[in-house]
Amino acid sequence: MCYEVVPRIVDLMRTATGTPTGTPTGTSTASADTTNTAATTDRPAADGDAATSAITAATATTATSAAPSLRTGTATTTASPKTGGRARSWQLRFAVLSLVWGFSFLFIKVGTQGFAPLQVTLGRVAFGALVLLAVLTVKRERLPRSARIWAHLTAAAFFLNALPFSLFAYAELTIPSTLAGICNATSPLWGMALSVIALSEDRPTRRRVAGLGLGFLGVLTVLGAWQGFAGTDLTGTVMALGAALSYAIGWIYVRRTLAGVSHSHLSMSTTQLLLATAQLAVVTTLFTTAPTSYPIIPLLAVFALGALGTGLAFLIQYGLVAEIGPTTAQMVTYFVPMIATAAGVTLLHEQLSWNTPLGALIILAGAALTQSRPRPIRPAAPRTDSTPD
Repeated sequence: MCYEVVPRIVDLMRTATGTPTGTPTGTSTASADTTNTAATTDRPAADGDAATSAITAATATTATSAAPSLRTGTATTTASPKTGGRARSWQLRFAVLSLVWGFSFLFIKVGTQGFAPLQVTLGRVAFGALVLLAVLTVKRERLPRSARIWAHLTAAAFFLNALPFSLFAYAELTIPSTLAGICNATSPLWGMALSVIALSEDRPTRRRVAGLGLGFLGVLTVLGAWQGFAGTDLTGTVMALGAALSYAIGWIYVRRTLAGVSHSHLSMSTTQLLLATAQLAVVTTLFTTAPTSYPIIPLLAVFALGALGTGLAFLIQYGLVAEIGPTTAQMVTYFVPMIATAAGVTLLHEQLSWNTPLGALIILAGAALTQSRPRPIRPAAPRTDSTPD
């Protein structure tokens, strides 16, 4: 079963990235002032829809598996490993999240067969916003009222939703969904490179620099640089890489401008998607004509892309962060390109040359290296012998 395989792979990844097995790193003190601070993580989401919310990773280290209200009080929060039915629950949700995000690139490809790229993107954010708005209404939460927050979320919506979603939709007109999914996995590499420049608290280490170099070597491998990029549409590929870069820019912007915001992740993310919908509604109206028909398969693909891959997936992701910790939850990143590749090859019959999966593995290895942390050095045990010196 998929959810039985997932934890074994996750444990291997924990070991490779320096995270102790069975100990999610979701420990912190949560407060109303730090609940939604983007400064709590330096790892931008590498999958397309992980960037749906500017607040998901922002709340990563303040989430709790036994959380009281995220808006009230303080609590020492430690994500503890689950056993039995609870463990199977998060494993199943982890697998579902990986599948939904991995299939997003297939949904984009199918959607663009019936609608213009901007129309696909508009439907994506609109359906996603409707899902979050419905949950917001049920929970009786409110949207932010501060003009400053709305201004910053407008920029976040552009860099984390409107621009990258549009670039991926246009890219998949000329490149396979498998390549788009692999390009998407370069987001942590861009994030690491940019954070060194833009964020003073981030300092390059040998491990991170090596990971960055390895990751971009993987990009060259995917593109077949030794054969002059033959058989690869450079325009589409550059668009897909530009989308991954846009995610990284968006995360850094959020960290610099929305740290310490006290509104809930749901409120902030709903606002962000509503703003992205408004932006794309204007652009789509100006640059496309209304569809003359609504073919059912592309329409269902756009609906799934928005409602499942952008709305529901965000809710699953935040629940995972709260239950098992941010590091383990973010490991979904490494499954997305593999699932995107499998979906594209098996369902869309896309061609796959040997260098594509090899390059993808190199990219993922580089991304893992940039996000890894050295194991803490344990202090030496005190001497217990009673022999006088």
